Amino acid sequence: MSIVDSKSTVTQNILDALGKSGNKIAFIPDQSLVNSIRFIEENGFPNNKHEDYKYCNIEAVLRKEFKSVTNQFNTVVSADIYKLKGCFNIVVINGTISDTLSDKPEGFELSTLDHPKCKSYITELADASNDALIAVNTAFSEPGVFIYVKGVVQKPIHIINITSVKENSFINPRQLFLIDKNAEATIIESFVSNGNKANVFQNHLSEVVVEENAKLKSYRLQNEDAVSYQVNTTQVKINRYGNYDTSTFTFGGAMVRNNLNVVLASDLCEAHLNGLFVSKGNQLIDNHTLVDHQMPNCQSNELYKGIAKDKSTGIFNGKIYVRKDAQKTNAYQSSKNILLSDDATINTKPQLEIYADDVKCSHGTSTGKVDEQALFYLKARGIGEESGRKLLLQAFAQEVIDKIEMDELKEGVIKLFEQNL
Repeated sequence: MSIVDSKSTVTQNILDALGKSGNKIAFIPDQSLVNSIRFIEENGFPNNKHEDYKYCNIEAVLRKEFKSVTNQFNTVVSADIYKLKGCFNIVVINGTISDTLSDKPEGFELSTLDHPKCKSYITELADASNDALIAVNTAFSEPGVFIYVKGVVQKPIHIINITSVKENSFINPRQLFLIDKNAEATIIESFVSNGNKANVFQNHLSEVVVEENAKLKSYRLQNEDAVSYQVNTTQVKINRYGNYDTSTFTFGGAMVRNNLNVVLASDLCEAHLNGLFVSKGNQLIDNHTLVDHQMPNCQSNELYKGIAKDKSTGIFNGKIYVRKDAQKTNAYQSSKNILLSDDATINTKPQLEIYADDVKCSHGTSTGKVDEQALFYLKARGIGEESGRKLLLQAFAQEVIDKIEMDELKEGVIKLFEQNL
């Protein structure tokens, strides 16, 4: 049975709107485009009958908020307030690089996805045959962003993803990061809104390749406005001796769904996944991870923390998959959460699926309220209740915030964290 009715009005509406422009990446194979359109028409968008989207009903959001889609974008956008000092600031507006607002790259290549080097990588990791949102992006993606790192990049690369629309819009940004052998880079991705006049659904897709002995440190900061909806799918492949370290901080947006799928494709590589969110109002924030250990002697660590207040919903669904050949695997996963109101909801589901017999794997989750004994201890020493709660929540989040090695970015995350509390 289809995930949703293939004749759904909202599905057809969006297909019609997107079909006016079509895919803007020239060398995606015609058959991939045909297969993508066929998959969307047959399956529609996922809803809560789909196990992976049990608490994040994409089809319902589209049906309610995106009855009509026009994709009319604002052309005048200010980006200076989002830029970080000491970085290469790359401005991307509604999925398209702004050459006039972006810094000139040094030590790496920057282009659209029509770069010849992309041809052997694009669509390799993101399979449009079993995911409707990947299929939509494959069929209708914007020109996109390609970053090719061949050496050690001295300054962080900051990609500022800005949405700015006049009417209800469904946009499909896409990017490919290729970190070549022995190369190193730090990439920061900011997601912000600038003068949106209507709802915007951002179906963002990234493919990341970390080659042999390469290192990529990645930060994602999501702070869009209350009319912004986002699904952010990241497909990562790590090769021998490769190191991928990523941290995701989510504060804004009506709905944010992060799909982070990491493949440890060779031996002696490692991945570190961290996340922190604060949900408020009626927000829904969903972190969905899959770490696929395919080869022996690899390591992965996951630490996700969340704070939910008001009537918001926070979700963590993480799976560690250890294949038969992945002996000597070390894999750890932890999800910790705090509820600040009786109406807030946290749903967590850590999972292990292990087919090797010589491994060290563990997972755990906990959800509760602020420690009243610790709060009493602080009050007994002259600290007010509100200040005491703030201190305890900051201490709870600090373990993830301390993963940030860049001072300006860390200060910005701390400021946003405090504002959202």
